Amino acid sequence: MNDGLAKRLFELGAKVRNPSLFQLYDELKDTEWLNRQQLQDLQTEKARKFLCFAGESSPFYRKLFGEVGFKPNEYSGVSDLFCIPELDKLSLIENNASIHSDNIFEKVRLAETSGTSGQSLSFNRSERWDSLNRAAMMRSYDWYGVKPWDRNGYLWGYNISRKQNRKVKLLDMLQNRFRLFGYSSDEIDAFARKLCGASFLNGYSSMVYEVARLINEKGIDVPALKLVKGTSEMIMDIHHVESIKAFGCRVTSEYGAAEAGLIAFECPYGGLHINVENVIVEQNSEGEILITNLESQSFPIIRYNLGDIVSLSEKFCSCGRAHPLVSEIQGRKGNNVHGLNKKYPALTFYYVFKNIALEHEILVNYKVVQKEIGKVIISIEGELSSITIDRVQEQLDQYFGLDVECDLVFVKKFEITQKKSQYFESNL
Repeated sequence: MNDGLAKRLFELGAKVRNPSLFQLYDELKDTEWLNRQQLQDLQTEKARKFLCFAGESSPFYRKLFGEVGFKPNEYSGVSDLFCIPELDKLSLIENNASIHSDNIFEKVRLAETSGTSGQSLSFNRSERWDSLNRAAMMRSYDWYGVKPWDRNGYLWGYNISRKQNRKVKLLDMLQNRFRLFGYSSDEIDAFARKLCGASFLNGYSSMVYEVARLINEKGIDVPALKLVKGTSEMIMDIHHVESIKAFGCRVTSEYGAAEAGLIAFECPYGGLHINVENVIVEQNSEGEILITNLESQSFPIIRYNLGDIVSLSEKFCSCGRAHPLVSEIQGRKGNNVHGLNKKYPALTFYYVFKNIALEHEILVNYKVVQKEIGKVIISIEGELSSITIDRVQEQLDQYFGLDVECDLVFVKKFEITQKKSQYFESNL
Protein backbone atom coordinates (compact mmCIF):
# COMPACT_ATOMS: atom_id res chain seq x y z
CA MET A 1 0.00 0.00 0.00
CA ASN A 2 1.45 3.40 -0.94
CA ASP A 3 1.90 6.10 1.68
CA GLY A 4 -0.82 8.36 0.34
CA LEU A 5 -3.48 5.66 0.38
CA ALA A 6 -2.40 4.46 3.85
CA LYS A 7 -2.70 7.98 5.23
CA ARG A 8 -6.15 8.50 3.68
CA LEU A 9 -7.41 5.21 5.10
CA PHE A 10 -6.06 6.15 8.54
CA GLU A 11 -7.74 9.56 8.39
CA LEU A 12 -11.01 7.99 7.27
CA GLY A 13 -10.88 5.49 10.13
CA ALA A 14 -10.07 8.25 12.61
CA LYS A 15 -13.00 10.33 11.36
CA VAL A 16 -15.33 7.46 12.19
CA ARG A 17 -13.78 6.10 15.39
CA ASN A 18 -11.75 9.02 16.78
CA PRO A 19 -13.08 12.30 15.40
CA SER A 20 -11.18 14.42 17.95
CA LEU A 21 -7.83 12.67 17.32
CA PHE A 22 -6.03 15.25 15.21
CA GLN A 23 -7.26 18.21 17.27
CA LEU A 24 -5.95 16.54 20.44
CA TYR A 25 -2.70 15.66 18.69
CA ASP A 26 -2.19 19.33 17.80
CA GLU A 27 -2.84 20.30 21.42
CA LEU A 28 -0.21 17.83 22.64
CA LYS A 29 2.28 19.14 20.10
CA ASP A 30 1.66 22.63 21.48
CA THR A 31 2.61 21.50 25.01
CA GLU A 32 5.54 19.27 24.03
CA TRP A 33 8.22 21.88 24.77
CA LEU A 34 6.72 23.59 27.82
CA ASN A 35 9.05 23.97 30.77
CA ARG A 36 8.50 21.82 33.85
CA GLN A 37 6.62 24.46 35.83
CA GLN A 38 4.29 25.09 32.90
CA LEU A 39 3.64 21.36 32.59
CA GLN A 40 2.93 21.09 36.30
CA ASP A 41 0.51 24.04 36.18
CA LEU A 42 -1.25 22.51 33.18
CA GLN A 43 -1.56 19.16 34.94
CA THR A 44 -2.86 20.76 38.15
CA GLU A 45 -5.60 22.68 36.36
CA LYS A 46 -6.63 19.66 34.32
CA ALA A 47 -6.60 17.44 37.44
CA ARG A 48 -8.85 19.84 39.36
CA LYS A 49 -11.47 19.76 36.59
CA PHE A 50 -11.26 15.99 36.25
CA LEU A 51 -11.52 15.33 39.99
CA CYS A 52 -14.51 17.67 40.28
CA PHE A 53 -16.17 15.79 37.44
CA ALA A 54 -15.45 12.40 39.05
CA GLY A 55 -16.82 13.59 42.39
CA GLU A 56 -20.03 14.77 40.76
CA SER A 57 -20.59 12.05 38.16
CA SER A 58 -19.28 8.77 39.60
CA PRO A 59 -21.38 7.32 42.46
CA PHE A 60 -18.31 5.48 43.76
CA TYR A 61 -16.10 8.57 43.97
CA ARG A 62 -18.94 10.78 45.17
CA LYS A 63 -19.23 8.52 48.20
CA LEU A 64 -15.48 7.98 48.63
CA PHE A 65 -14.59 11.67 48.49
CA GLY A 66 -17.20 12.37 51.14
CA GLU A 67 -15.91 9.60 53.42
CA VAL A 68 -12.28 10.78 53.30
CA GLY A 69 -13.07 14.50 53.24
CA PHE A 70 -11.48 15.14 49.85
CA LYS A 71 -12.53 18.42 48.20
CA PRO A 72 -11.64 18.25 44.50
CA ASN A 73 -12.33 21.94 43.86
CA GLU A 74 -9.48 22.74 46.29
CA TYR A 75 -6.95 20.47 44.57
CA SER A 76 -3.55 22.17 44.26
CA GLY A 77 -1.07 19.33 43.84
CA VAL A 78 -0.36 15.62 44.02
CA SER A 79 -0.04 15.59 47.81
CA ASP A 80 -3.76 16.41 48.04
CA LEU A 81 -4.50 12.93 46.67
CA PHE A 82 -2.84 11.11 49.57
CA CYS A 83 -6.10 10.86 51.52
CA ILE A 84 -7.71 8.84 48.69
CA PRO A 85 -7.13 5.07 49.07
CA GLU A 86 -5.27 3.21 46.35
CA LEU A 87 -7.33 1.04 43.99
CA ASP A 88 -6.21 -2.18 42.34
CA LYS A 89 -7.76 -4.11 39.48
CA LEU A 90 -9.95 -6.19 41.80
CA SER A 91 -11.38 -2.93 43.23
CA LEU A 92 -12.23 -1.75 39.72
CA ILE A 93 -13.95 -5.06 39.00
CA GLU A 94 -15.92 -5.26 42.24
CA ASN A 95 -17.09 -1.63 42.06
CA ASN A 96 -17.40 -1.51 38.29
CA ALA A 97 -20.97 -0.27 37.99
CA SER A 98 -20.66 2.49 40.61
CA ILE A 99 -17.30 3.74 39.28
CA HIS A 100 -18.82 4.43 35.86
CA SER A 101 -19.98 8.02 35.48
CA ASP A 102 -23.71 8.54 35.14
CA ASN A 103 -23.72 11.62 32.91
CA ILE A 104 -21.41 10.80 29.99
CA PHE A 105 -23.10 11.85 26.77
CA GLU A 106 -20.28 11.37 24.25
CA LYS A 107 -19.68 8.14 22.36
CA VAL A 108 -18.17 5.32 24.42
CA ARG A 109 -16.75 1.93 23.51
CA LEU A 110 -16.41 -1.15 25.65
CA ALA A 111 -12.77 -1.87 26.53
CA GLU A 112 -11.56 -5.10 28.06
CA THR A 113 -8.33 -6.20 29.63
CA SER A 114 -7.15 -9.21 31.58
CA GLY A 115 -3.48 -8.32 32.00
CA THR A 116 -0.87 -10.56 33.56
CA SER A 117 -2.97 -11.07 36.67
CA GLY A 118 -5.68 -12.86 34.71
CA GLN A 119 -8.39 -10.70 36.28
CA SER A 120 -10.84 -9.65 33.58
CA LEU A 121 -11.89 -6.00 33.59
CA SER A 122 -14.30 -4.30 31.21
CA PHE A 123 -15.21 -0.62 31.19
CA ASN A 124 -16.62 2.11 28.96
CA ARG A 125 -13.95 4.31 27.39
CA SER A 126 -15.10 7.63 25.96
CA GLU A 127 -14.13 8.85 22.51
CA ARG A 128 -11.99 11.67 23.90
CA TRP A 129 -10.20 9.33 26.32
CA ASP A 130 -9.40 6.91 23.51
CA SER A 131 -8.44 9.66 21.08
CA LEU A 132 -6.14 11.47 23.50
CA ASN A 133 -4.32 8.23 24.27
CA ARG A 134 -3.82 7.66 20.54
CA ALA A 135 -2.76 11.28 20.07
CA ALA A 136 -0.10 10.86 22.77
CA MET A 137 1.16 7.80 20.92
CA MET A 138 1.29 9.74 17.65
CA ARG A 139 3.33 12.48 19.32
CA SER A 140 5.77 9.87 20.63
CA TYR A 141 6.10 8.30 17.19
CA ASP A 142 7.08 11.71 15.84
CA TRP A 143 10.31 11.50 17.84
CA TYR A 144 11.37 8.67 15.50
CA GLY A 145 10.07 10.12 12.26
CA VAL A 146 7.23 7.58 12.20
CA LYS A 147 3.51 8.01 11.48
CA PRO A 148 0.91 5.46 12.65
CA TRP A 149 -0.14 4.79 9.06
CA ASP A 150 3.41 3.85 8.00
CA ARG A 151 3.99 0.24 7.00
CA ASN A 152 4.72 -1.77 10.15
CA GLY A 153 5.20 -5.25 11.53
CA TYR A 154 3.14 -6.43 14.48
CA LEU A 155 4.06 -9.12 17.01
CA TRP A 156 1.24 -9.90 19.36
CA GLY A 157 -0.26 -12.90 21.08
CA TYR A 158 -2.99 -14.47 19.02
CA ASN A 159 -4.30 -18.02 19.12
CA ILE A 160 -7.18 -17.78 16.70
CA SER A 161 -9.18 -19.87 14.26
CA ARG A 162 -8.63 -19.87 10.51
CA LYS A 163 -11.76 -17.76 10.04
CA GLN A 164 -10.58 -15.20 12.61
CA ASN A 165 -7.16 -15.31 10.96
CA ARG A 166 -8.66 -14.04 7.71
CA LYS A 167 -10.53 -11.27 9.50
CA VAL A 168 -7.41 -10.12 11.36
CA LYS A 169 -5.41 -10.10 8.12
CA LEU A 170 -8.05 -7.88 6.48
CA LEU A 171 -8.00 -5.44 9.43
CA ASP A 172 -4.20 -5.45 9.36
CA MET A 173 -4.19 -4.67 5.65
CA LEU A 174 -6.48 -1.66 6.20
CA GLN A 175 -4.05 -0.43 8.89
CA ASN A 176 -0.98 -1.02 6.68
CA ARG A 177 0.47 -3.59 9.04
CA PHE A 178 1.33 -7.26 8.93
CA ARG A 179 1.89 -9.75 11.71
CA LEU A 180 3.52 -13.07 12.41
CA PHE A 181 1.08 -15.89 13.14
CA GLY A 182 3.60 -18.72 13.44
CA TYR A 183 7.31 -19.35 13.82
CA SER A 184 8.19 -21.83 11.10
CA SER A 185 11.26 -21.11 8.98
CA ASP A 186 9.10 -20.09 6.00
CA GLU A 187 6.95 -17.76 8.12
CA ILE A 188 9.99 -16.04 9.60
CA ASP A 189 11.46 -15.59 6.12
CA ALA A 190 8.22 -14.11 4.79
CA PHE A 191 7.88 -11.76 7.75
CA ALA A 192 11.49 -10.58 7.37
CA ARG A 193 10.96 -9.85 3.67
CA LYS A 194 7.94 -7.70 4.54
CA LEU A 195 10.01 -5.79 7.10
CA CYS A 196 12.21 -4.61 4.23
CA GLY A 197 9.42 -2.23 3.27
CA ALA A 198 8.39 -1.25 6.79
CA SER A 199 9.18 1.78 8.96
CA PHE A 200 8.68 0.22 12.37
CA LEU A 201 8.03 -2.95 14.35
CA ASN A 202 6.07 -3.30 17.57
CA GLY A 203 4.78 -5.95 19.95
CA TYR A 204 5.65 -7.91 23.07
CA SER A 205 9.33 -7.29 23.79
CA SER A 206 10.01 -11.02 24.26
CA MET A 207 8.54 -11.75 20.83
CA VAL A 208 10.57 -8.93 19.25
CA TYR A 209 13.65 -10.53 20.78
CA GLU A 210 12.80 -14.02 19.54
CA VAL A 211 12.14 -12.85 15.98
CA ALA A 212 15.31 -10.75 15.98
CA ARG A 213 17.33 -13.72 17.22
CA LEU A 214 15.93 -16.02 14.51
CA ILE A 215 16.57 -13.40 11.83
CA ASN A 216 20.16 -13.07 13.03
CA GLU A 217 20.67 -16.83 13.12
CA LYS A 218 19.38 -17.18 9.56
CA GLY A 219 21.48 -14.27 8.35
CA ILE A 220 18.52 -12.41 6.87
CA ASP A 221 19.39 -8.85 5.87
CA VAL A 222 16.70 -6.44 7.09
CA PRO A 223 17.22 -2.70 6.36
CA ALA A 224 17.37 -0.57 9.50
CA LEU A 225 13.98 0.30 10.94
CA LYS A 226 13.12 3.72 12.34
CA LEU A 227 11.53 2.29 15.49
CA VAL A 228 11.31 -1.05 17.28
CA LYS A 229 8.76 -0.69 20.08
CA GLY A 230 8.46 -3.15 22.94
CA THR A 231 5.41 -3.08 25.16
CA SER A 232 3.59 -4.99 27.91
CA GLU A 233 6.72 -6.69 29.26
CA MET A 234 10.08 -5.89 30.84
CA ILE A 235 12.73 -5.10 28.23
CA MET A 236 15.89 -7.02 29.09
CA ASP A 237 19.40 -6.00 28.10
CA ILE A 238 19.77 -9.01 25.85
CA HIS A 239 16.71 -7.90 23.87
CA HIS A 240 18.59 -4.77 22.77
CA VAL A 241 21.60 -6.75 21.56
CA GLU A 242 19.59 -8.91 19.16
CA SER A 243 17.37 -6.00 18.04
CA ILE A 244 20.33 -3.77 17.15
CA LYS A 245 21.90 -6.57 15.14
CA ALA A 246 18.67 -7.47 13.32
CA PHE A 247 16.92 -4.11 12.93
CA GLY A 248 19.59 -1.49 13.50
CA CYS A 249 18.08 -0.03 16.69
CA ARG A 250 17.37 -0.75 20.33
CA VAL A 251 13.95 -1.79 21.63
CA THR A 252 12.12 1.40 22.59
CA SER A 253 10.02 1.22 25.74
CA GLU A 254 6.33 2.08 25.68
CA TYR A 255 4.88 1.93 29.19
CA GLY A 256 1.17 1.86 29.80
CA ALA A 257 -1.92 -0.27 30.36
CA ALA A 258 -5.33 -0.45 28.75
CA GLU A 259 -7.10 0.97 31.81
CA ALA A 260 -4.34 3.47 32.68
CA GLY A 261 -3.50 4.68 29.17
CA LEU A 262 -0.07 5.64 27.87
CA ILE A 263 2.05 6.44 30.91
CA ALA A 264 5.49 7.02 29.41
CA PHE A 265 7.38 6.64 26.13
CA GLU A 266 11.11 6.48 25.55
CA CYS A 267 12.69 9.10 23.29
CA PRO A 268 15.75 8.49 21.05
CA TYR A 269 17.97 9.99 23.76
CA GLY A 270 16.91 7.26 26.21
CA GLY A 271 14.59 9.29 28.44
CA LEU A 272 11.33 7.53 29.35
CA HIS A 273 9.08 10.61 29.38
CA ILE A 274 5.93 10.63 31.51
CA ASN A 275 2.82 11.73 29.66
CA VAL A 276 2.05 14.39 32.28
CA GLU A 277 -0.61 16.10 30.19
CA ASN A 278 -2.78 12.99 30.55
CA VAL A 279 -1.70 11.15 33.70
CA ILE A 280 -0.53 11.78 37.25
CA VAL A 281 2.16 9.35 38.38
CA GLU A 282 2.79 8.62 42.06
CA GLN A 283 4.84 6.04 43.89
CA ASN A 284 3.71 4.39 47.11
CA SER A 285 5.89 3.38 50.06
CA GLU A 286 6.66 0.01 48.47
CA GLY A 287 7.84 1.55 45.20
CA GLU A 288 4.70 0.64 43.26
CA ILE A 289 3.39 3.05 40.65
CA LEU A 290 -0.02 4.71 41.09
CA ILE A 291 -1.81 6.22 38.09
CA THR A 292 -4.54 8.83 37.85
CA ASN A 293 -5.77 9.16 34.27
CA LEU A 294 -7.00 12.71 33.71
CA GLU A 295 -9.12 11.81 30.68
CA SER A 296 -10.96 8.82 32.13
CA GLN A 297 -14.27 10.62 32.74
CA SER A 298 -16.41 7.69 31.62
CA PHE A 299 -14.69 5.36 34.11
CA PRO A 300 -12.51 7.44 36.45
CA ILE A 301 -9.10 5.92 37.19
CA ILE A 302 -7.73 7.56 40.35
CA ARG A 303 -4.67 6.34 42.28
CA TYR A 304 -4.72 3.01 40.46
CA ASN A 305 -2.00 0.59 41.57
CA LEU A 306 -0.65 -1.26 38.54
CA GLY A 307 1.50 -3.51 40.71
CA ASP A 308 4.69 -2.44 38.92
CA ILE A 309 7.83 -1.43 40.76
CA VAL A 310 9.37 1.65 39.14
CA SER A 311 11.98 4.31 39.82
CA LEU A 312 11.14 7.95 39.07
CA SER A 313 13.57 10.74 38.31
CA GLU A 314 13.43 14.53 38.46
CA LYS A 315 16.38 14.80 36.08
CA PHE A 316 16.01 16.36 32.63
CA CYS A 317 16.49 14.37 29.45
CA SER A 318 19.15 15.63 27.05
CA CYS A 319 16.50 15.80 24.30
CA GLY A 320 15.32 19.06 25.88
CA ARG A 321 11.77 18.00 26.79
CA ALA A 322 10.93 18.86 30.39
CA HIS A 323 8.55 15.98 31.12
CA PRO A 324 9.58 14.03 34.26
CA LEU A 325 11.12 10.64 33.68
CA VAL A 326 10.66 7.03 34.68
CA SER A 327 14.26 6.00 35.22
CA GLU A 328 13.62 2.27 35.51
CA ILE A 329 10.77 -0.23 35.22
CA GLN A 330 11.67 -3.20 37.37
CA GLY A 331 8.54 -5.22 36.66
CA ARG A 332 5.59 -6.46 38.61
CA LYS A 333 5.86 -6.94 42.31
CA GLY A 334 4.21 -10.27 41.59
CA ASN A 335 4.36 -13.47 43.55
CA ASN A 336 6.74 -14.24 46.36
CA VAL A 337 9.57 -16.74 46.24
CA HIS A 338 9.03 -19.10 49.15
CA GLY A 339 12.24 -20.06 50.95
CA LEU A 340 12.48 -22.61 53.73
CA ASN A 341 12.25 -19.86 56.35
CA LYS A 342 11.46 -16.59 54.56
CA LYS A 343 9.64 -15.11 51.59
CA TYR A 344 11.35 -13.00 48.94
CA PRO A 345 9.90 -10.73 46.23
CA ALA A 346 9.97 -12.31 42.77
CA LEU A 347 11.80 -9.19 41.58
CA THR A 348 14.89 -10.56 43.36
CA PHE A 349 15.72 -12.44 40.17
CA TYR A 350 15.54 -9.19 38.23
CA TYR A 351 18.31 -7.80 40.45
CA VAL A 352 20.35 -11.00 40.21
CA PHE A 353 20.56 -10.83 36.42
CA LYS A 354 20.71 -7.04 36.27
CA ASN A 355 23.74 -7.12 38.56
CA ILE A 356 25.68 -9.62 36.48
CA ALA A 357 24.92 -7.57 33.38
CA LEU A 358 26.21 -4.38 34.99
CA GLU A 359 29.17 -5.88 36.83
CA HIS A 360 30.33 -8.54 34.36
CA GLU A 361 28.59 -7.63 31.05
CA ILE A 362 26.95 -11.05 30.98
CA LEU A 363 23.52 -10.77 29.33
CA VAL A 364 21.11 -13.58 30.08
CA ASN A 365 17.64 -14.56 28.94
CA TYR A 366 16.09 -16.49 31.81
CA LYS A 367 12.92 -17.95 33.29
CA VAL A 368 12.34 -19.08 36.88
CA VAL A 369 9.78 -21.61 38.10
CA GLN A 370 9.00 -22.61 41.68
CA LYS A 371 7.18 -25.88 42.26
CA GLU A 372 8.12 -26.57 45.87
CA ILE A 373 9.00 -24.51 48.94
CA GLY A 374 12.70 -23.78 49.28
CA LYS A 375 13.58 -24.65 45.69
CA VAL A 376 13.44 -22.98 42.27
CA ILE A 377 14.51 -24.00 38.79
CA ILE A 378 16.28 -21.27 36.80
CA SER A 379 16.39 -21.90 33.06
CA ILE A 380 19.04 -19.95 31.15
CA GLU A 381 18.99 -19.75 27.39
CA GLY A 382 22.25 -20.59 25.64
CA GLU A 383 25.23 -22.90 25.85
CA LEU A 384 26.45 -24.18 29.20
CA SER A 385 28.91 -21.67 30.65
CA SER A 386 30.87 -22.19 33.87
CA ILE A 387 31.55 -18.44 34.06
CA THR A 388 27.84 -17.64 33.90
CA ILE A 389 27.10 -20.31 36.50
CA ASP A 390 29.70 -18.85 38.87
CA ARG A 391 28.48 -15.27 38.47
CA VAL A 392 24.81 -16.17 38.84
CA GLN A 393 25.49 -18.36 41.85
CA GLU A 394 27.43 -15.55 43.55
CA GLN A 395 24.40 -13.28 43.25
CA LEU A 396 21.95 -15.98 44.32
CA ASP A 397 24.02 -16.69 47.44
CA GLN A 398 23.96 -12.99 48.35
CA TYR A 399 20.18 -12.75 48.09
CA PHE A 400 19.00 -16.18 49.26
CA GLY A 401 21.88 -17.81 51.11
CA LEU A 402 20.91 -21.39 51.97
CA ASP A 403 17.20 -20.58 52.26
CA VAL A 404 16.41 -21.24 48.58
CA GLU A 405 18.02 -24.01 46.56
CA CYS A 406 18.49 -22.81 42.97
CA ASP A 407 18.95 -25.38 40.21
CA LEU A 408 20.50 -23.84 37.08
CA VAL A 409 19.44 -25.45 33.81
CA PHE A 410 20.76 -24.38 30.41
CA VAL A 411 18.34 -24.55 27.51
CA LYS A 412 19.57 -24.14 23.95
CA LYS A 413 16.43 -22.21 22.96
CA PHE A 414 13.26 -21.31 24.79
CA GLU A 415 10.04 -22.34 23.14
CA ILE A 416 8.46 -19.38 21.37
CA THR A 417 5.02 -18.50 22.72
CA GLN A 418 2.55 -15.94 21.40
CA LYS A 419 1.68 -14.56 24.81
CA LYS A 420 3.23 -12.39 27.48
CA SER A 421 6.35 -13.81 29.05
CA GLN A 422 6.41 -14.29 32.79
CA TYR A 423 9.97 -14.39 34.04
CA PHE A 424 8.89 -15.92 37.35
CA GLU A 425 6.11 -18.49 37.71
CA SER A 426 4.98 -20.07 40.96
CA ASN A 427 3.08 -23.32 41.01
CA LEU A 428 2.72 -23.40 44.78
